[in-house]
Amino acid sequence: MKERIKAILAHLVPTGSVLQRTIKSGIWVSATKLAARSMQILMLIVLARLLSPREFGLLGIALLTVGATRRFTDIGLNAALIQQKEKNVDSYLDTTWCLEIARGLLIFGVLFLLSPLIAQLFGEPRAQPVIRALAFSPVIYGLRNPGVVYFKKNLEFHKHFLYNTSGGFAQFVVGVTYALYSPTVWALVFASLSRPTIKLVLSYVLHDYRPWPSFDIDAARELIDFGKWITGASIIQWLYNSGDDAFVGWFLSATALGFYQYAYRMADTPATEVSGVISQITFPAYSAIQEDLDELRGALYQSLRFTAFLAFPMSFGIALVAPSFVRAILGSDWTPMILTMQILAIYGLLHAITRNFGAVWKALGRPDLLVKTGSLRVVCIAIAIWPMTATWGIEGTALTVTGISLFILLPIDVYLAARLVEGHTIQIYMEYLYPFVAAAVMFGTLWYARTLIAVSPIVELLVLIPAGAAIYISVAFLLERQFDWGVGQNIRMIVNGIRG
Repeated sequence: MKERIKAILAHLVPTGSVLQRTIKSGIWVSATKLAARSMQILMLIVLARLLSPREFGLLGIALLTVGATRRFTDIGLNAALIQQKEKNVDSYLDTTWCLEIARGLLIFGVLFLLSPLIAQLFGEPRAQPVIRALAFSPVIYGLRNPGVVYFKKNLEFHKHFLYNTSGGFAQFVVGVTYALYSPTVWALVFASLSRPTIKLVLSYVLHDYRPWPSFDIDAARELIDFGKWITGASIIQWLYNSGDDAFVGWFLSATALGFYQYAYRMADTPATEVSGVISQITFPAYSAIQEDLDELRGALYQSLRFTAFLAFPMSFGIALVAPSFVRAILGSDWTPMILTMQILAIYGLLHAITRNFGAVWKALGRPDLLVKTGSLRVVCIAIAIWPMTATWGIEGTALTVTGISLFILLPIDVYLAARLVEGHTIQIYMEYLYPFVAAAVMFGTLWYARTLIAVSPIVELLVLIPAGAAIYISVAFLLERQFDWGVGQNIRMIVNGIRG
């Protein structure tokens, strides 16, 4: 048995062609995401029973602040190293290390000084020490071994698995243990700090590169020249991913922010984690085949098809089970977020099915499109968010981000992606049609069945999840047989890639 397990693990180490390495890497990234996110969601569920929504809101204010400074100072060093055609980028790593350390210290100094003003801006004096504590995380991140970039660049995601899951496990243990001892916001703070600390240690255990404090101006200039668009994209990404959170915390309250952020995490996480797995492995894979446009276009269509196949049922399912999940698992204190969670489930779907476009744009040397499309989204949200939130509260905020993503950003993203790979927009929309039909049938059937039968929330939850999976798979199988959808080919390709 021991030898058989070793043989299986050796078979899953990413080797072979780009396709084989991409598929095997996908298994490891999926395992990484599943393990890390499962522990995070389990931690959030446990802590929701121990902490109030306001405590989550206090942490949310601190995370927004730290996230903003990190995004505004992100110069895209890792993306620049991954995009490099040369396999060996050791000559850049010392410079990268020095830049990341300087960035971490800068963020810490700025947040330590500005934390009183930020806490006052949100009307939450208790947020000041929380912000200062979390300001250590960028410093810890900056000290990590820059050699970990090879985990992604060389599609060595079996190492990335251990690197990430260990941090997630530490976060779960620290957060839950401290909350049982003292159910305050500090359980969330120490949990957040434990993750980068463990990853710092593992970065030197898992990779043998040892950085040294030396700085090459030419190397820095080259990296920053590519990364300038990543910086802009990072800023824009924070504004449209977290700008609504910041507005809710400022305009409404920390408690409302706690509801909104928790609803977002639960609604957006499953679908976007699927797309996150695919985009994480496809960026280096796309970069490897960037000079063959036909192969790149085919890879894009296949990744979109598989993403949609998984994301549609997850998002529709979240919208379906949200009422029973909140009442049965989180408790009555969290019921005000049910409708918000259902709306944001649709946003999570849109986020998932368009996320892979960014990997194509970066691989083809057009990271500027991330900035331009993101800027448009930020402007649209800025115009609509105030009146919508003032009228309907956090539900209005959720409607704002979802509506703009559906009616403005989706058509633009599809058009740009099709144009860059010299494809057709109708082909991309067709990749979304079949999973939409299957997910809609699943949702409609179970929504109607729930109106006919009254059971407790926990029983309802336990029945809806397997029933939804069964209905979706059955409808998807019929569509595959009747219309040659192509997802069966995707699954066979993955199996064959694993077998080599």
